[in-house]
Amino acid sequence: MSLATLIHRASLPSPHVSEAQALQWLAEHYGLSGTLQALGSQQDLNYRVDSARGRFVLKICRGDYALVELQAQHAGLKYLAEHCDVHVPRVIAANSGEDLLSLEVDGEAVHVRLLDYIEGQPLTHLDHLGHAVVAGFGRLCGEMDLALAGFDHAGLERTLQWDARHASALIAHLLPVIKDEQQRTLIADVARQAERRLQPLLEKLPVQAIHMDITDDNVVWQRDAHRHWQLQGVIDFGDLVRTWRVTDLSVTCAALLHHAGGDPFVILPAVQAYHAVNPLQHEELQALWPLIVARAAVLVLSGEQQVSIDPDNTYSRDNLSHEWEIFRVATSVPLALMEAAILSAVGQTLPAINSEGFAPLLPELVGREFALIDLGVLSPHFEAGNWEQEGIDQRLLNEAAAAHGLAASRYGQYRLSRTRPDSADEPDTFPLHVELRVPNGTAVEAPFAGVLHQRAGGALQLDGPQLSVRLWGVAPTLHSGAALVKGQVLGAVSGPLSVQLIRGADLEAPLFCTPSHAPAWQSLCPSPAALLGLACDAEPELDSQTLLERRDASFARTQKHYYVDPPRIERGWRNHLIDMQGRSYLDMLNNVAVLGHGHPRMAAVAARQWSLLNTNSRFNYAAVAEFSERLLKLAPEGMDRVFLVNSGSEANDLAIRLAWAYSGGRDMISVLEAYHGWTIGADAVSTSIADNPKALESRPDWVHPVPAPNTYRGEFRGLDSAPDYVRSVEHHLEKIAEQKRQVAGFICEPVYGNAGGISLPPGYLKQVYALVRAQGGVCIADEVQVGYGRMGHFFWGVEEQGVLPDIITMAKGMGNGQPLGAVITRREIAEALEAEGYFFSSAGGSPVSCQIGMAVLDVMEEEKLWENAQVVGGHFKARLEALIDKHPLVGAVHGSGFYLGVELIRHRETLEPATEETTLLCDRLRELGIFMQPTGDDLNILKIKPPMVTSRQSVDFFVDMLDRVLTEGL
Repeated sequence: MSLATLIHRASLPSPHVSEAQALQWLAEHYGLSGTLQALGSQQDLNYRVDSARGRFVLKICRGDYALVELQAQHAGLKYLAEHCDVHVPRVIAANSGEDLLSLEVDGEAVHVRLLDYIEGQPLTHLDHLGHAVVAGFGRLCGEMDLALAGFDHAGLERTLQWDARHASALIAHLLPVIKDEQQRTLIADVARQAERRLQPLLEKLPVQAIHMDITDDNVVWQRDAHRHWQLQGVIDFGDLVRTWRVTDLSVTCAALLHHAGGDPFVILPAVQAYHAVNPLQHEELQALWPLIVARAAVLVLSGEQQVSIDPDNTYSRDNLSHEWEIFRVATSVPLALMEAAILSAVGQTLPAINSEGFAPLLPELVGREFALIDLGVLSPHFEAGNWEQEGIDQRLLNEAAAAHGLAASRYGQYRLSRTRPDSADEPDTFPLHVELRVPNGTAVEAPFAGVLHQRAGGALQLDGPQLSVRLWGVAPTLHSGAALVKGQVLGAVSGPLSVQLIRGADLEAPLFCTPSHAPAWQSLCPSPAALLGLACDAEPELDSQTLLERRDASFARTQKHYYVDPPRIERGWRNHLIDMQGRSYLDMLNNVAVLGHGHPRMAAVAARQWSLLNTNSRFNYAAVAEFSERLLKLAPEGMDRVFLVNSGSEANDLAIRLAWAYSGGRDMISVLEAYHGWTIGADAVSTSIADNPKALESRPDWVHPVPAPNTYRGEFRGLDSAPDYVRSVEHHLEKIAEQKRQVAGFICEPVYGNAGGISLPPGYLKQVYALVRAQGGVCIADEVQVGYGRMGHFFWGVEEQGVLPDIITMAKGMGNGQPLGAVITRREIAEALEAEGYFFSSAGGSPVSCQIGMAVLDVMEEEKLWENAQVVGGHFKARLEALIDKHPLVGAVHGSGFYLGVELIRHRETLEPATEETTLLCDRLRELGIFMQPTGDDLNILKIKPPMVTSRQSVDFFVDMLDRVLTEGL
């Protein structure tokens, strides 16, 4: 087929066939009746046929297409059905026995075919595709190409506008369709760049039959029971052709770019998956990105052309925005970078650099000792957030140089100063250069022969045959364009010196890049250590996966960790946690760090007390009395005794022992779906199946669980449901009495924490407390999660119910991470335990714990954190509630202050828990820089309990990202 025919085809609109005509053909030639739904196509006409015999696809194309090409498609479908596990459409024969009909409408010849319909949906509409789905596209493409390698047909020898072999000619022909001169120039320029990189590779690219349209339009998926996308099949073989094998992967990867969020590196899982099943040659890997860029140019030109000649083609018009996004992402990075990234993704590299012949850049300083400054995440120079100060790295370098004479940064050490809190994007923390502080006037010599150029921004660049070195802070002694020999003086240091080594004179390399882009950029901007004669490369960090393996090999695996593939977290500041690559994560679930992370007061108080004394509470020291007095001032009226322990589990266990001792009984009433701790006693009254799947079947006979008073999804709903739930408590009390047993007590969170902070129905605790006390039992309020000011409007959760418990337990934020818990009760209850023997906790109430506990209270008051929980927490809840009307998945928002829960459901009437969606949502939020986990027995509630220093900015970031993910789709 000639190029003229190609250009003619590129100018054709889709056939004009009415639905009535299509239905007539279906009845006449296939004996089918039913309804039609247009499926859309660039130049063909496709209908889904819904009939009593099932679903089919009616495909109508113009008569300009040779029959042999359509016959090749049918042969390819049959071949794949026999040689590949991928589901492809089956061709349905007409009543005449033919599988391909040549018909005519209004004097226009068309070809008509019928295929069976593959159930599922394409993923074009999704803004974001997860790693597994992207890899699935690549794996599918590799499997299809592997199968089609053995297929041949005369109809494969065709000239298609989508075939990359003709991209340059087609681009040149279609360029005039772009009216904007700047856009037109850009398309022409990137097309030329791609062509230049492709030309040396073309003869080595393998050729075979390929689908050439394995895109988000033509791959059909369905969700499984876990809401994961599963491949159902591949459709639309209209571009089946014999051409370069790697073209198939380039088409697939290009289609993925409009799901990329602007990051072209999203294609790498697809490349890896393809290569794993169908290994690519080195030249194919090199050609892949230029082919993607050429494909992007063809897409926008063809799309604009089709819309101009066929304005009623809604498919083409709707796709045009996707095609321009593909082009924008494909042209957003240098071609060389993506080649390096693709090679790195499959374990290949660019040729090594031989640095043995380099002359020293700073010969006067060879052998001199430099102070190498630690600017990384664990640097001792950084504390109390000082890394957020403008110019902190440069100041540290200057101070080191003043003290030691010479100072340098490390190449490749992730910079803490470049972390960005409340950001969905990876920060560019990886330095691709070295900064030095050396005396002004130090001679700078050419490490290799080259040509000197003055660049924008005051940089000098020496371009050699293979490498360039870029310098800042050097006053040149030669003019721009001067040719230098190795070892020739090119200038003198005139200020802070930065050195960057680059492959390629024209490469626009940044000084810093993101961690995910670092392997590719490192190969293009290798360490300049050899030029400097300085061992200034960062030590390789222990990666997260290796650390996880070590943890699992020694730390009992029943002690779980967040996320399947968690980042390595070694530093925190306020309401953010920071990984070893300098990425900041918004911490929305850490109710232990009530003051936030890295608080300088906590560090100072702990260090001071450790330097004085830390021992057990049997010794007489002031801190234990002072802290106990502080707690009693905050306690509800009538409570006058404090026990200090190390955790919430210990506190609840001790509370149960107190109830036993005071009442003389052992029977405890607890609430279903609650969690109170891991000790034998606390676990016995815990019934959360999310924490213990066997909780309901393993309670001892002295524990009597009653239905959780859940006003949203419980057995009884609404604010007037208290009497209905109280009846269950009455029933159990009667049963205990009938058995001649003594009830010891009732334990309950005053706000339903495990379900995301749902308020109990008004009057519930007042009625239950009265019933329990009437039978001689005591009432325990588990305030471990919800108390201590976290709710904003109340310091204690029981205040919302207007009741006074007999025992209060607390922990979590009491010590801001220091193991610290407490039980507060009345004197007579405390003394009842003494009759059974003394109580002692080795570390409970230690001097360090008490001093930290008091410091926490001081800071909470000084920084007005209770007020912050009320004001910012109120704003938080209001913004979350606004999502209920916007997103059907959001069923309710529970809680108050900084203890909130977002309950996700699939149906507003049945309240079916959206368990799998909640898991996917949490994983996606982590990708966007937020730590969040599910709670509740159905694990369908986002448990939001951040540090109480959380700001309005952080709250808005969280809600914006939650809104974004829900809008993207899960």
